[in-house]
Amino acid sequence: MQHHCDIGLIGLAVMGQNLVLNMSDHGYKVAVYNRTTSKVDDFLANAAQGHTNIFPAYSIKELIDCLASPRKVMLMVKAGEVVDKFIGQLLPYLEAGDVIIDGGNSLFTDTNRRVEELGKRGILFVGTGVSGGEEGARKGPSIMPGGNAKAWPLVKEILQAIAAKVDDGSPCCDWVGDAGSGHYVKMVHNGIEYGDMQMISESYDLLYSGLDLSHDELYKIYDQWNQGELDSYLIEITRDIMGFKDENQEVLLTKILDKAGQKGTGKWTGINSLELGIPVTLIAEAVYARSLSALKEERIAASKILKGPSKQITEPKEVVIEELRQGLYAAKIVSYAQGYMLMREAAKTYAWHLNYGGIAQMWRGGCIIRSAFLGKIKEAYTKNPNLYNLLLDPFFATAIEKSLTGWRNTVSRAALKGIPMPAISAALAFYDGYRSAVLPANLIQAQRDYFGAHTYERIDRAPGEFFHTNWSGEGGEVSSTTYEL
Repeated sequence: MQHHCDIGLIGLAVMGQNLVLNMSDHGYKVAVYNRTTSKVDDFLANAAQGHTNIFPAYSIKELIDCLASPRKVMLMVKAGEVVDKFIGQLLPYLEAGDVIIDGGNSLFTDTNRRVEELGKRGILFVGTGVSGGEEGARKGPSIMPGGNAKAWPLVKEILQAIAAKVDDGSPCCDWVGDAGSGHYVKMVHNGIEYGDMQMISESYDLLYSGLDLSHDELYKIYDQWNQGELDSYLIEITRDIMGFKDENQEVLLTKILDKAGQKGTGKWTGINSLELGIPVTLIAEAVYARSLSALKEERIAASKILKGPSKQITEPKEVVIEELRQGLYAAKIVSYAQGYMLMREAAKTYAWHLNYGGIAQMWRGGCIIRSAFLGKIKEAYTKNPNLYNLLLDPFFATAIEKSLTGWRNTVSRAALKGIPMPAISAALAFYDGYRSAVLPANLIQAQRDYFGAHTYERIDRAPGEFFHTNWSGEGGEVSSTTYEL
């Protein structure tokens, strides 16, 4: 079976199928395989009907035999053990210089390992984030490849061809860096996505529970927001959700159970932020908010015991809505600032050379967090590649300043009315902490030294000189070591 296909793809779930169709649309010959081989026939008979560039394979060997050399195989399968199993099945049929591309949401440390292990055998491994969901995969996703740099010239053309394009035609795909950096950037992307979704849901809660607005009114509000600074895919689909009616012409959203699921990338972002000592507080709160939502039965029981104020907001609706918009916009800026702080620290820790403006470019189209202000992030890092926090860029500093009063009023209003706003309020707390030249951490250091002799530095002595005090008069003079991030 010699079709000399440009690429093979394993895994014909929704994302895999749509990527294959996308590749076919761009003139590439694609061989396809699925562990349940009946899905291959179903795909060719239905979704891929009429696509003459798509060829079936019913075994791993058949798939490899279809490919032109150097062979390129893309895995669109469940992250973790399944990826390793398929790599093991591929290896007997591959040669040095062939490429394996993992397009799933793999943990970046797994990609680090696979790049190293396969590199010893001459196999070039690429771990790439693919964002955009079903529609993005079909029409043009954001693609974030990293791994063995020798693979990039071999896969660049096809990945950039199928990726989303921005207004000037630039693809939302470029080489991210070595090892697991591509999957790392996708992990941070997903963390920011968690934060955006949580903040939008918090805005919905305040508008719906606090102002008692109808979903028709909410549709108009999110539509208006999508015309301005908040222009983004997630605001756009939120608008559409507000207007969606079920078969009984009733708002479907009100019938959906309030238990949010998650697949792990937001959690991974939070865990890694703790490992690197970077305060990605907004994303962490968004993950915890989903965890809290899952405690539905406990929440129902608690609602009958734990009391709070009336959620009804009596202030002028126009004022509340505009201040909420300002708060959502400011918190969104903080979310991206925290994400970029994490990527910058990861680059230092893992010796990656990340192009921060290029990452914003990759996120401008196709992906779930695509939004108008990503162009401003690209401009910020193009102007100053060494910018160490997005909040310090003049555009974003000014934007925060203009929104600050509305942001504070929104968080205060929610707190006074008992409307939970964990992500938007966490963003404000971070902002106030970051802009503070002095924080009460001196008391924490004193406490640590009091009970554990962990020592402290003094502002009137040289940096790096540590002191211990016998606070109670009963402790000894021996000190412990201090923990450094």
